[in-house]
Amino acid sequence: MYGNILIVDDQQSMCELIQTDLNLRSFQSSWFTSAEAAYHALNENEFDAVLTDIRMPGSSGIELCEQIVANRPDVPVIVMTAFGSLETAVAAIRAGAFDFVTKPIEMDLLAISLERAVKHRRLQQQVKLLGEAVDHSRHFGEIIGESPPMQRLFDQISRIGESSSSVLITGESGTGKELVARLLHRQSRRANGPFVAVNCAALPETLLESELFGHAKGAFTDARAERKGLFQQAEGGTLLLDEIGEMPIAMQVKLLRALEENKLRPVGGDQEIEFNVRILAATNRDLEAAVEDQKFRDDLFYRINVIQLELPPLRSRGTDILLLARHFVTTHAKRAEKSVTSISDQASEKLLAYSWPGNVRELRNVIERAVALTRYELLAVEDLPDKIRDYRSSQVFIGGEDPADLAPMDEVERRYILHVLSAVGDNKTTAARILGLDRKTLYRKLKQYGVEENI
Repeated sequence: MYGNILIVDDQQSMCELIQTDLNLRSFQSSWFTSAEAAYHALNENEFDAVLTDIRMPGSSGIELCEQIVANRPDVPVIVMTAFGSLETAVAAIRAGAFDFVTKPIEMDLLAISLERAVKHRRLQQQVKLLGEAVDHSRHFGEIIGESPPMQRLFDQISRIGESSSSVLITGESGTGKELVARLLHRQSRRANGPFVAVNCAALPETLLESELFGHAKGAFTDARAERKGLFQQAEGGTLLLDEIGEMPIAMQVKLLRALEENKLRPVGGDQEIEFNVRILAATNRDLEAAVEDQKFRDDLFYRINVIQLELPPLRSRGTDILLLARHFVTTHAKRAEKSVTSISDQASEKLLAYSWPGNVRELRNVIERAVALTRYELLAVEDLPDKIRDYRSSQVFIGGEDPADLAPMDEVERRYILHVLSAVGDNKTTAARILGLDRKTLYRKLKQYGVEENI
């Protein structure tokens, strides 16, 4: 069924004629010979569009259109009249009509107009549902998501609740690891304490030690006064060690000792200071592989990995892409003071098809750019970057029906392994788990296929 149509015309024969034709075209319809009766029926039943004559005894079709637009703006109205003057058309459009047709009615054209009206209403309903879903998901702070992977993540966060255990947050760059860390802090008993974050990859080893542990006066050149480190600044709260996988080995030793003893020694100091801080760590690296490669200490890994939260990449979150995109449209349109309300169907399809290697951060930047460029109320395909407009998803092709096109088993395996690695952001531990292999076997196969240096 294409939709349920409400027909309004003071001539019963015209109503019956239109109804018969629409029924043959898979529409459902009801008719009334007065605007008053039709409006009452609209309030009692669900219709996808209204088709009304303009000139009728009592309330006119223009008045009915104005009434529907004022009280049921979700229902599009198509007006029809035998008086197809420019003035009549202008009056109908000013009243808020979706479309305008003239008598005698050409049923093929009317059917096309009704299909467009029904499609428009359903699109608006989908936008409304997405908006409600976004609002519903805000009970987890700034994190938006209705997909199964995100619901599992939210459930894990809820169950961690008031725990003070260390948490390792893993996931690709741009998936929102710091947002999750802040949410964990707000959910904990330490919510009234400070939340302090440090990017371990942004500082050289000597500065990182001073940043974390502080320093005594005269500890080094320009250390003219004693300075408290981030551990002391986070006292009673939470310290996020972001990009911990980039921390130098020598610094890992000092960090482990501090975590084991809950004491720190400032650089150049001669006394140890106790601290009371919850540790959260975040990384986009495969720490298990780094441990095997002796680039990360196994004892520190086990110390920070009491609980692990793995954030899903955006490409695995389905229609969360549109939830987030709509949220970013609202945010950036408000900042730019532009009347951009949503995203076209065609642009939505492009967003859903793209692989999003930069995850949520990339999506946010794409939408900000599109809002700045668009000339319309809906973001269109032309507002998106070329890489998204022209994107073609990669598939594992085995071969056709011709035996000459069929690939050997080793080649099929090689392609699939590379496909899985690409899908999980080159995380070998996750790829090995999906493939049903241990990491050593995966490394051996990659070496066998001569591709280990390319991943």
